[in-house]
Amino acid sequence: MCRQTTYSLGFVNTLVQTTETPAKVRQPRVSLWSLRIVATVNLVLVLLQPVFAGLFLTGDVDAIDLHSTTATVVVFVELALVGVAVGYLVARGRRWVLPATVVLLAAAVLQAFLGYTRTLAFHVPLGVAIVTASVFLGIWVWMPAAARPRDGAR
Repeated sequence: MCRQTTYSLGFVNTLVQTTETPAKVRQPRVSLWSLRIVATVNLVLVLLQPVFAGLFLTGDVDAIDLHSTTATVVVFVELALVGVAVGYLVARGRRWVLPATVVLLAAAVLQAFLGYTRTLAFHVPLGVAIVTASVFLGIWVWMPAAARPRDGAR
């Protein structure tokens, strides 16, 4: 592709032809799309948890079963999120994503344990932290920064 550039220096105009092709726009990789999908599913499930807990607290006793079942699903989705984060890291993704997803998985396992043992003094604040971290991750994976390879990666 031949591109023409005109440079103007006062009264002199110079026409320069270059044979450079414009930088190829890279589409997001499969690893990024996988991370986006799993992180979004995780976010939706995690956001449902306080809703189900709130329904239980307002008297809908069946909502605790939804809360419990969703907790189990969240653990498995976050396990998948760790696997997808490994693929994202191998594909030149940001290094912090893998440890963040591992911490999120560990927090979800601890959260489920605390919930099943009815240790609400720790269950509720940990749930807030999990929701917050999931929201940040769920937003970040859709930002342009997530599509850029890490510094020094080729």
